[in-house]
Amino acid sequence: MNQLVKSFKDKVGLTGADVMPMGMPMGMPAMGAAPAAAAAPAAAAAEEEAAPEKEFFDLKLLGFDDKSKIKVIKEVRAISGLGLKEAKELVEGAPKVVKKDLAKADAEELIEKLKAVGAEVALE
Repeated sequence: MNQLVKSFKDKVGLTGADVMPMGMPMGMPAMGAAPAAAAAPAAAAAEEEAAPEKEFFDLKLLGFDDKSKIKVIKEVRAISGLGLKEAKELVEGAPKVVKKDLAKADAEELIEKLKAVGAEVALE
């Protein structure tokens, strides 16, 4: 078990100071842990390395044409499986994520559908 934890830490890039000991409250820093500000650059660097090989995307509704609001709500409903009220709230609360963890081909297909009804969308 210890070998598994060690290999996971190596793969993810964690050090002993990054891991919170058991029994510590969530808001309390671990003894000898580096401040969160020092850990942020390392996390940002790891995120930049992972960005080029991204396989799954989030479909985000940025806005819509006021004339086509009903069409956008219907399309969001069809895509997300939400009820009418939830789809309306999502559309009116834009920018919001409509669907998460989509393959690039599926996401592009949904983008075309939403753009056809007057929505402004983006992949994240």
